Amino acid sequence: DRRIDAANPRTATRHIPAGKLSAPAVLSFTVLCGLGFVAATLLFLPNRLPLFASIPVLLFLCGYSLAKRFTSSAHLWLGIALSLSPICVWAAIRGEGVLQHPGDFWVPGWLAVAVAFWVAGFDIIYSCQDAEFDSAEGLHSVPSRRGVSGALRVAAISHVAMILALGLLAWTGSASGLGLLFLIAVLLTAALVIYQHHLVSPSDLSRVNQAFFHTNAIVSVILMTAGVIDCFF
Repeated sequence: DRRIDAANPRTATRHIPAGKLSAPAVLSFTVLCGLGFVAATLLFLPNRLPLFASIPVLLFLCGYSLAKRFTSSAHLWLGIALSLSPICVWAAIRGEGVLQHPGDFWVPGWLAVAVAFWVAGFDIIYSCQDAEFDSAEGLHSVPSRRGVSGALRVAAISHVAMILALGLLAWTGSASGLGLLFLIAVLLTAALVIYQHHLVSPSDLSRVNQAFFHTNAIVSVILMTAGVIDCFF
C-alpha cells in the first residue's frame, strides 16, 4: 500500500512511503518471518494440522492488504485474520483429534467470532478518517460506501455482536472454564465499547486515536487477565 499511503496526507509519513524503510527490505523481512512461522509449526509434530494450515493462514493474512481494492468487507477480513488465533491455538494444542470431536469447537469458535467483530468494528471507526480519500481513490471501505454516519452504525452493530459472543462464552462457563470474573470483564468491556463510540461522531473524529488505541488496549488487557485468572484459579 505504499503508493496509496504516500498519496494520503494522513499516512504519508509512514515508514515505507516516507523512505525510512525500503520496500525490498520490508519484503525480505516479511518472507523471513513467514518462513519462521511455518518452521515453528514443526514444534507441534506429530500433530500436522498447524503445518498443513500454515500456508493457507499466511495467504489469508497477506490477502488483507489487497482487500480494500475490491471489497468493502476489508474490515471484516482483518477481523477474521486476527480471529484465526484462538482457532489455530485450539487446533495446535488439541491435536488432530479435534477433527473427530467438532462439538468442542464452540469455545474457540465463539471467541473467534468476538475477535472478528471487535476488530472489524474498531477498524471501521479508524477508517472513517479516510472516507473522502478512499472514495476519491476508488478504494472500498464501509465509510466510503455508507458515509461516516452509516459506518459508525455498522461499527456499533459489530461491537454488539462482539459483546453477545463474549456473553455466550461467559454464560456457558462450565465448558470454557470461565466464570463470574470473566462475566464482570465482559460487562466492563461493554461499557468501554459504549465509551469508545461516545468519543467519535460524524462531525467530530478528532478523538479517533483515543478510541482506537487506548480503549482497545484496555479491553484486551481486561479480557485476557480475567480469562487467565478464571481458567487457572
